[in-house]
Amino acid sequence: MSETSVREPATSRVAAAPGVRMGALAERYGLVLLLGGVVAFFSVLPASSAAFTTGANVQSVLGSIAVVSVLAVAAVFPLACGQFDFSVAATSLVSSIVCAAMMSNHDLPLALAVVCGVGAGILVGLVNAVLVAVLRLNAFIVTIGMATLLPGLVQWYTHGVDLVRGIPRPLRDFGSLTWLGLPRVIWLVAVLTAVCWFALAHTTFGRRLHAVGSNASAARLVGIPVTALTFAALTISGGLAGVAGVILTARNGGGLVNSGVDLLFPALAAVFLGATAIDPGRYNVLGAVVGTLFVAVSVSGLTLAGAAEWVPAVFNGAALIIAVAVSTLLTRRRRGHDAAGSTSS
Repeated sequence: MSETSVREPATSRVAAAPGVRMGALAERYGLVLLLGGVVAFFSVLPASSAAFTTGANVQSVLGSIAVVSVLAVAAVFPLACGQFDFSVAATSLVSSIVCAAMMSNHDLPLALAVVCGVGAGILVGLVNAVLVAVLRLNAFIVTIGMATLLPGLVQWYTHGVDLVRGIPRPLRDFGSLTWLGLPRVIWLVAVLTAVCWFALAHTTFGRRLHAVGSNASAARLVGIPVTALTFAALTISGGLAGVAGVILTARNGGGLVNSGVDLLFPALAAVFLGATAIDPGRYNVLGAVVGTLFVAVSVSGLTLAGAAEWVPAVFNGAALIIAVAVSTLLTRRRRGHDAAGSTSS
């Protein structure tokens, strides 16, 4: 009797292990599989198949995700430590205008203009960091306010006129031409993604950032510098948004006063979708990039299939809502497992 009671759990555990592993793999790579399914669907759909699989469309999709991908990665850093930065898209607009203005209005060389554009993003990030990390203001309110303030400043400075004069050809070529069959900008995005992924997934900084996001009070008790990490996350977010702004200038061939702000929600949708993949329940860089691809490929397929103009907007909004719901549930479950594990230990 006792021997049977001992053996049965062991047998059930062995039998269940492959199923558990398969479930974990499906959860981790479900979004990747869904992306593959979307690609396959639009590749065979008669209304979109002719154009969807062409090299021109692939280049168009990859080129279009360059700015959104960097904005999504920028948003991951504050989210990882439990904060929001809704100003990333507006920051990229400011950086784009600053970069273009340095060349168009002040005749500065390209390299210095790029530095100024990225520097403008870092400056916005520093302001957010001081207000949120040092003065302890609500990040949601601060960054929403910043997202409203910055486009107004752009309109004041430019008088609503795009800055397209004097943009050097090398920058425009970087935004429009290809290298080894892929848009040049996507290579920069790949390098940035790799660096940010390593920083968040494989360094003490990244582990501490996630610890703050999981439980800031507990992190503070074990000596983790919560304020400094929050400050760094928001500053990095601003700097990455500044890089996105320079890419935006290259893609547009100048500083367009109404460009970039509408990229906030696709970027957020990508981040929250990404929290359901690769490292489920945790905001992560690779998941955000996969989420960006999923949204861009889906919108491209819908457009080529002849969907009405309102369909992509509805898709983006629905994807954001569903992604927030799923990522929130996964985060709660992950924290519950972590708490149970710490209790049993």
